[in-house]
Amino acid sequence: MTTTVATVHDLAPLSGQHLGYSAWVEVTQERVNTFADATDDHQWIHVDVERATRESPFGGPIAHGYLTLSLLIPLWSEILTVETMGVAVNYGLNKVRFPAPVPVGSRIRLGATLASVEEITGGVQVTVDCVIEAENADKPVCIAQPVLRFYA
Repeated sequence: MTTTVATVHDLAPLSGQHLGYSAWVEVTQERVNTFADATDDHQWIHVDVERATRESPFGGPIAHGYLTLSLLIPLWSEILTVETMGVAVNYGLNKVRFPAPVPVGSRIRLGATLASVEEITGGVQVTVDCVIEAENADKPVCIAQPVLRFYA
């Protein structure tokens, strides 16, 4: 489900509302390996399938927490569309936690609530309460509060 607004100034009335969910995305071993190469984080718990299956407390390889976090923006783009906007930029993060691992082969999705909307010069600053969940998991795999700036 996508929430659509005409302009950045139409976001304020949505403050406090849950905006919806992204589609499910599979976290594959190939994606994990590509992320490991991009970040030089080749810890065995992520990239060594045999060792992770044998020694990991999770029963196999898991995704990097920051890989999960990096999927937030593409998943977010499925939830909110602003039809007329100049540019959107990441302003930062207020909070990030990884309460549960993402086993390779899991499917994840994002749910988002628009926590606040503040007027800034040339646009708005939005704070979003984001929860990334893995299919059939008891706990979220990532809880984050990104701050984004949308310019008209």
